[in-house]
Amino acid sequence: MKVAIFTFSLFGINTYVVYDPGTKECAIIDPGMLGKEEENAMDGFISRNCLKVVAVINTHLHIDHVVGDHFSASRYGVPVKAHKADEPLGERVQEQAAMFGIREKFHGVEITEYLEEGDVIKIGEGELKVIHVPGHSQGSIALYDEKDGFLIAGDILFQGSVGRTDLPGGSHEQLINGIKRKLMVLPEETKVYPGHGPSTTIGDEKRYNPFLG
Repeated sequence: MKVAIFTFSLFGINTYVVYDPGTKECAIIDPGMLGKEEENAMDGFISRNCLKVVAVINTHLHIDHVVGDHFSASRYGVPVKAHKADEPLGERVQEQAAMFGIREKFHGVEITEYLEEGDVIKIGEGELKVIHVPGHSQGSIALYDEKDGFLIAGDILFQGSVGRTDLPGGSHEQLINGIKRKLMVLPEETKVYPGHGPSTTIGDEKRYNPFLG
């Protein structure tokens, strides 16, 4: 499968469109579009490439990763998939906005399909395997494409860093243990697409990430 990357304004969130070039099916992962300009950028990409959106997938339900959920799910008529453990965060999107001093009104997130460890999401002929790594939030997941060798990591793992654990539901010990046990065992050449910042690889994070030493 192929990966298209959009970096949207709210907290510099990386939103991904993962698509199968053969069937043209795609999923929007962590929709961070805020406002018409960013919504039009996403919609234009989908239209130009003749893609068929089959799902919205959230790696977790912090506000920066879900502000475009309502637009995406309603625009394309697709389910919202996320881990059940983050459902309370989805219900408190407006409270999350207030914590960051954001006054816009946002829709809460209604998960329509729950994802669990080991689930396989089909996108055309491609597959994303769900890896549950709590610690940044209790429902944080990563999405692994074994065939094409990439990992959508959300806010679990970054280049040279890991997700913050000082928000509700966070646990540094749980996060580090999960990364080491579930992500660092993937092939070193696996490309890692994080929720913020540049991409990296599993091998580079094994060698250079100071949080994983």
